[in-house]
Amino acid sequence: MRSPVDYRRIEQAMARGTRDGAAAGELFAAAATVLEEIASGRRALRAVRHPLGFLCLPVRREGDRGVCVHVFGDVPAGPPARPTTSAVHAHSWDLISCVLYGQVGNLRVRVRDEPDRPTHRLFEVHSTASVTAPPDGTGDAPAVDEIRPTSRLVSCAPGPEETSLAGGIYRLPAGEFHTTVVPPGTVAATLLLGRSLPGRHDLTLGPVHGPAHRVVRQTCDAAQTARTARTVLRRIDGHHCR
Repeated sequence: MRSPVDYRRIEQAMARGTRDGAAAGELFAAAATVLEEIASGRRALRAVRHPLGFLCLPVRREGDRGVCVHVFGDVPAGPPARPTTSAVHAHSWDLISCVLYGQVGNLRVRVRDEPDRPTHRLFEVHSTASVTAPPDGTGDAPAVDEIRPTSRLVSCAPGPEETSLAGGIYRLPAGEFHTTVVPPGTVAATLLLGRSLPGRHDLTLGPVHGPAHRVVRQTCDAAQTARTARTVLRRIDGHHCR
């Protein structure tokens, strides 16, 4: 019998921050519990190869809230997932995330309308399923992203970068353009909470003359998913004593 994932309790622990020893213990214990269930097969789900290059373990979705684990660098062998637009994107949901190990940077990007001399076009991402936090289950039906160009022509410039180390917590509000930065050749993982906002779509920057297109997100098999969960669990054990 798998254990329930208590979104509100994890959210409250993140709000207290990992400087609070009890809160840190709750967050790492929650991550370790779901990873053990995935590794053993007690929690039936499949890891998804995200187009931005990381692996998503979709733990739970309930209404507008979701929980998942994102894994950077420990991606199983297989067809690589690559973005079809750019790495600059903005979520349709508020995000709060705890770094389980490694380091994760978020580079804010300033985007402004530039109809005369644009560098990019704004695209909306319409997904048939939420990969960040889909319903519990095996995920047999892969998510499909419809990437649709909008009429907005823009330019962009890098803003400040925030880097979070193991045990750190970062937040990204819906609609904030950014890129996620993990140093090449390194590994990292995060426990992530998302809360969707009504009437929003994920956004990304793409070529000025880029066409509409579809992206089918690749799903790992059960063995790859379990192996990834075991790898993440070992790395957590190496960085934090539960």
